[in-house]
Amino acid sequence: MTATVVGRFAPSPSGPLHFGSVVAAMASYLDARARGGRWLLRIDDLDPPREVAGAADAILATLAALGLEWDGAVTYQSRRGAAYREALERLAASGASFPCACTRAMVGKGPYPGTCRNGLPPGRRARAVRVRVGDARIAFEDRWQGRQERCLATSSGDFVVRRADGLVAYHLAVVVDDAAAGVTDVVRGLDLLDSTPQQIHLQHLLGLPTPSYGHFGVVLGRHGNKLSKQTRAPAVLADDAAQAAWAALDFLRLTPPADARGAPVAELLRWGVARWPGHEPPRAAMVYDYSGDAAGAAGTA
Repeated sequence: MTATVVGRFAPSPSGPLHFGSVVAAMASYLDARARGGRWLLRIDDLDPPREVAGAADAILATLAALGLEWDGAVTYQSRRGAAYREALERLAASGASFPCACTRAMVGKGPYPGTCRNGLPPGRRARAVRVRVGDARIAFEDRWQGRQERCLATSSGDFVVRRADGLVAYHLAVVVDDAAAGVTDVVRGLDLLDSTPQQIHLQHLLGLPTPSYGHFGVVLGRHGNKLSKQTRAPAVLADDAAQAAWAALDFLRLTPPADARGAPVAELLRWGVARWPGHEPPRAAMVYDYSGDAAGAAGTA
């Protein structure tokens, strides 16, 4: 019996969805639906200082307008604290994690130097919790980027799983939530490729399954910057759903007919689902004019 594919989309409510986020949602949705699978929605509201009031509801409204219907109830990370605490306790009990007194300034930009790995320096108190990487080499086959291999000691060093402010770190929360939801396939932007080895390392330590990963090229704005809330990428409004859906399919190289601009979103999604199997989205970041015209590539796609 073939296992059911389970995909997911997990935006953070630090602002409304921009076009890059719509592309990510569309890709993961098409991938799950084209294989008869389920598509889940999780709101990664793990960082209250960055959360924008009303953003979560705006995200849900935009996804609904785009016709991207999710299965089951929406999961909110802010309500999953008990699961994260249990994972932290398991890591500590197995000796896989350790308390760390270092500040960001002390660590610098390179891999963590191991200052607190064998105990806190005299007179220092713990701020964060880090997970040991040892000599771990993480290798996996990315669906579109091919074989990936990282030595964690040189790429990240021992990384944070609980922050100095007491909040659980992104990597741990994602791993725990994906496993709890039975996610089998993670389809997301290339900007998250380098975080995957750390997440796989945590899966190994916690005895959790490793999903299939596929990373596609992200959307760049006209000036070559990745579309993001930090760069003030404009929001995709519910009224723009049909235009955004057409453009997202176009960016993903599914190339919908020009006369399908403005077609009902349900029709566009059926068109995309039918053409997704075996399809390869762009493998490199690509400049794209949200009006629907590709403006060039920032790499070999």
